[in-house]
Amino acid sequence: MSKTIVITGAGVGLGRTLARRFAKDGDKVILLGRTLSKVAAAAAEIGELATAYECDVSVPDSVRRAFEQIEKTFGTIDVLINNAGIFEPFELVKATDEQILRGINTNVCGTMFCSRSAIPLMKNGAHIINISSESIEHPMPHFTIYQSSKAAVECFTQKLALEVEPLGIRVTAVRCGQMYEEGKQWDIPMEAAIAFHEACQKRGINPRERPISQFTSMENIFRSLIDLPPDVHVGFISAHARRDH
Repeated sequence: MSKTIVITGAGVGLGRTLARRFAKDGDKVILLGRTLSKVAAAAAEIGELATAYECDVSVPDSVRRAFEQIEKTFGTIDVLINNAGIFEPFELVKATDEQILRGINTNVCGTMFCSRSAIPLMKNGAHIINISSESIEHPMPHFTIYQSSKAAVECFTQKLALEVEPLGIRVTAVRCGQMYEEGKQWDIPMEAAIAFHEACQKRGINPRERPISQFTSMENIFRSLIDLPPDVHVGFISAHARRDH
């Protein structure tokens, strides 16, 4: 049976990849993104099963407006994938207020805001999937805020699962590793990139030697999650890249 799936941060990367896959499978996909032109372009490329709405997940009113539009058009939703995130390297002591707030508000509060708005539109059997990161357990420098925010997302996932279990809604955290997509670049200032690589060298880490997977390699994990039998719940999955031997 076709599902109605909402994906945040769906203009690029994993979000867009999953939207393509689900639409190919016959599901209706709703792409949310801070930049409407990006999600609109992705939806146009995907086709008639895709709809795009502007939504800055870090802003409560923006989230409310997006989900009000979703309710008017679709009524209910079956799956919410909280994928939007800020991945920006900096040292805490040198961070601006904006950098700290942007990371926490997008990665943590955004996940909470969207979940809050989605739950009233969900019925028994619905599913919320929150994206986490393997960096939580990796000594990568300059990602204190990002790593802490993703750890908070995992804790939130556990507690929300208990809260909505009586409603028949499942909540899962998917901890992802490094992923790559042709044409996608890490868009950060050169100064920050240089500082990050220098800090990695001091810790004996070579980011270029770490294995990296394709966004498309993750598709089946998410497909399996949202198609789980009604008597099964998976609260946590960790999937990371491996070297292709």
